[in-house]
Amino acid sequence: MMDDRGNDSGPLTIGDAQRCVDQWIQTIGVRYFNELTNLAQLMEEVGEVARILSRSHGEQSSKPGESPGELADELADVMFVLICLANQSGIDLTEALRKNLIKKTHRDRDRHQSNDKLR
Repeated sequence: MMDDRGNDSGPLTIGDAQRCVDQWIQTIGVRYFNELTNLAQLMEEVGEVARILSRSHGEQSSKPGESPGELADELADVMFVLICLANQSGIDLTEALRKNLIKKTHRDRDRHQSNDKLR
């Protein structure tokens, strides 16, 4: 969790992250961008993650003098925008993730174990 000065003060749950992002938006960011702007921002950030991974794990090479970027920072950017979209849509991401994992567990209970391609 972050304190009032933006310093790390321990573990950060998903709910804590949603509250921290909302506080940041309200105090520093002025207001949330609209949902379509945030969607565009999310796609931009996911593209930056793709660029890093295509150069670090794929066949793409960096241009001379190009810094590939920091994967952790770009993934955090993706999370930030995703949290913004959840907050402005009234979605509790903790509960949404919990329900999603239950859905995947029931749907895919045997699917991946039976997939020879994963062996």
